[in-house]
Amino acid sequence: MRAIPRIGITLGDPAGIGPEIIVKGLSQVSALPPAVYVLFGSGRVLELEQRALNLVLPLKAWTPSNSSPGPGLYIHDMELPRVKADKGHPSAEGGRASFEYFSKAVEEAEKQTVTAIVTAPVSKQAWSQAGVNWRGHTEYLARTYAGAIMAFWSEPLKVALLSHHLSLRDALSRVKAEILEVFFQTLEQSLVRRTSRRFQFLVAGLNPHAGEGGLMGDEEEEILTAVRRARAAGMNIEGPFPPDTVFRRALGCPEVMVVALYHDQGLIPFKLVAFKTGVNFTLGLPFVRTSPDHGTAYDIASRRVADPTSFLNAVRLAVELA
Repeated sequence: MRAIPRIGITLGDPAGIGPEIIVKGLSQVSALPPAVYVLFGSGRVLELEQRALNLVLPLKAWTPSNSSPGPGLYIHDMELPRVKADKGHPSAEGGRASFEYFSKAVEEAEKQTVTAIVTAPVSKQAWSQAGVNWRGHTEYLARTYAGAIMAFWSEPLKVALLSHHLSLRDALSRVKAEILEVFFQTLEQSLVRRTSRRFQFLVAGLNPHAGEGGLMGDEEEEILTAVRRARAAGMNIEGPFPPDTVFRRALGCPEVMVVALYHDQGLIPFKLVAFKTGVNFTLGLPFVRTSPDHGTAYDIASRRVADPTSFLNAVRLAVELA
């Protein structure tokens, strides 16, 4: 019999919409796949959110030593540090709390007490204020798993990023044949291991018109060299394609993934077509990690109007892959 997945869910920044989308989403737990859902976060913050939304989650206490809990909702209550639930403002207190929730869930995933983690949004600014040295979830994971890849998953479009939270100048310095070749191999191996599916990869160019034969830059030669080597190794990969058309080639094709060379090149088209439904998915890890594809949304956090669809899709994908 297949084991019931154990899905760790981190609360995210208490001042953002993380607690809201979690409470709204898990209030529909009967519509989710059967699993052990373990919340890592402040029970007090969750209680305040439930009151604000007039919803109740049937939470039970969770302990890592319980190796076979039944399906349902559990909480690993973390009041370290004690955090205010002031909505809409990044703070060192909130940054430290969200980091502690996340790092604890990663620790449990590495010990295999949970088989996947779903992370609610955190604030890079709040992490910085708290003295956390990493810019986000993926960078923290990459400290141990150097091949960690930020990818984005939706029905209409799938995208993987060569680089993510770097300045554009630093991101462009990574467009080298040797770096790309390793990236392509890691990407395909991770997808096959997680999904048992083989994808076609379309690689975006860097320059307008993919360089127009060298008239607008020569970086495409680095990309072309890496693509040729990957194709010779058996990958179904093509490119570089002009970045203003490559996403149209992949749109609506479930077995096609675009490789974008920097954060905004991939995220602008992805969020245009899948902002409410897309999922952030980290590849290259020994466990599954997914997340909503949006941020803390401080500007609407106090209004309680956040849409939990992306969070629910992140949960469903985590269960499927776990």
